[in-house]
Amino acid sequence: MKPGIHPEYFPAATVVCSCGNTWTTGSTVELIHTDVCSDCHPFYTGEQRIVDTEGQVDRFYRKLEAREGFIQDVKDREAARTSPEIPIAELEIGKRAQTALEKAGITEVGQALELMEQGDAALLAIDSFGRKSLADLKRRMKSHGFELPEPIGELQV
Repeated sequence: MKPGIHPEYFPAATVVCSCGNTWTTGSTVELIHTDVCSDCHPFYTGEQRIVDTEGQVDRFYRKLEAREGFIQDVKDREAARTSPEIPIAELEIGKRAQTALEKAGITEVGQALELMEQGDAALLAIDSFGRKSLADLKRRMKSHGFELPEPIGELQV
């Protein structure tokens, strides 16, 4: 060997594992610290445990919790969006139709849904509320996620 270019070699270097196991080996470092050895590694022991030296498992669980929180927020927003207490004004059905419903005392979506259960004729009986207004109301309610009741019978004209 060429003199002066090689590191010092320690034939009796000590290796210390985090589980407490120690042994000697040859190395260029006199003392070696390791996290996992053959006495504590899950592959060799058959024990089901997670070896997480860099926090990867914790990061995964944090991401999983954040995802679950996001999904819950989406569900809460969807439930608030389809609440029957939403004012009719939020549907943006048009000024004339909105005014006609307000004059009839219908200010919330839930009230309009109750009338729809009786059939289209119940809503068309409202003064200044016609077929186009009814079609707009139904379309906007569907786009907001409301389930409309089935019509009782066809309207005869």
